[in-house]
Amino acid sequence: YALTSPIVLDLGQDDTRLVARLSGDTHLLLEIGAPELDLVLRFRGHALMQALEAKGLDGVIDLTPGIRSLQVHYQPETLPLAVLLETVAGLWDAVCAAQDLKVPSRIVHLPLSWDDPACQLAIEKYMTTVRKDAPWCPSNLEFIRRINDLPNLDEVYRTVFEASYLVMGLGDVYLGAPVATPLDPRHRLVTTKYNPARTWTAENSVGIGGAYMCVYGMEGPGGYQFVGRTLQMWNRYRALEAFGGQPWLLRFFDQIRFYPVSAEELLKIRRDFPLGRYPLKIEETELCLSDYQDFLVKEAEGIEAFRSQQRAAFDAERQRWIESGLAHFESEEKAADLGEDTPLGAGEHGIESHIAGNLWQVSVAEGARVAAGDVLVILESMKMEIPLIAPVAGVVKDIRVQPGSPVRAGQRVVVIEEV
Repeated sequence: YALTSPIVLDLGQDDTRLVARLSGDTHLLLEIGAPELDLVLRFRGHALMQALEAKGLDGVIDLTPGIRSLQVHYQPETLPLAVLLETVAGLWDAVCAAQDLKVPSRIVHLPLSWDDPACQLAIEKYMTTVRKDAPWCPSNLEFIRRINDLPNLDEVYRTVFEASYLVMGLGDVYLGAPVATPLDPRHRLVTTKYNPARTWTAENSVGIGGAYMCVYGMEGPGGYQFVGRTLQMWNRYRALEAFGGQPWLLRFFDQIRFYPVSAEELLKIRRDFPLGRYPLKIEETELCLSDYQDFLVKEAEGIEAFRSQQRAAFDAERQRWIESGLAHFESEEKAADLGEDTPLGAGEHGIESHIAGNLWQVSVAEGARVAAGDVLVILESMKMEIPLIAPVAGVVKDIRVQPGSPVRAGQRVVVIEEV
């Protein structure tokens, strides 16, 4: 028969609600509770995943957990949907009835280079090629301070280093990158993400987006507000004890605690750690849901006071954006009309951009001598850096664009006189 809705199961209510949705022919998406940040929901989602794993159903291919969801990849030819739903419903009832949910947890101590030069470089590139007037520029840390109504940057520093970040998800969005949030709600700094996104982020930069902390698993684009940089989350050789035979460092329900190191120290740590020359301090422990719920009840007044102050600051920041015209960003820049390119003289070579983008960096000056293959300028387009190189040895005669300028495909950027 034809289904009239993708929802094939709807159980419970509030924090015990479970909704099952068909997700294609071979996947079932289980959504838990309301769409909000609630560690209770994550506990129960994890317990449901463990129960399904222990059940060992023939036809279940893999399970993919989210913050408050679980996707079941199954073979309907082996495991009929009705049987899967019946099993899920029974396991969910048992999970919700349990009063003593406990999960293994590790306290993983990680070095953090505060306001690392790699983060500063990413902000500089963003201001040059993407958006120079963004409210989070030139300092992400000052933006975090302001939008959370903290008195000074020292308080941002204290909050980050005192927090115990609970790993709620892995692989956000790739290579074992953790998405984590502080166990104590009073340590949960909130931010907006970059709009538009950054085109470049250094590997293992640490940022905050919404109420989540993430460590970027690899170099790439991004949008979380920077606080610093740490060591590698991924080791493809799986050879280090800290990785436990897996290519990713962290596990669900790990607690990340940062300790400060200098930028120079971190560079050495990043060289040594993949080679097994920098041991991590990891403590084995356990998290109990009932203990955590008792903590929330005990500290409810202080938590609500913190959240109220935070909400007021967040709303005030957004209102400032509206009043100053920064709430919405639309790039309307067009490449400057430099007129017709003048004919090249004897021995002159025009170096043209073969793609539309923005000029990130000029690596030479007019009058400079260059060798064939030297980088003249670096363009940024579609989240990629594209160098334009000298085709011959010569002298730079003319540079026709400046950093931050939009560039058209086919536009002459540099003129070299061959020598």
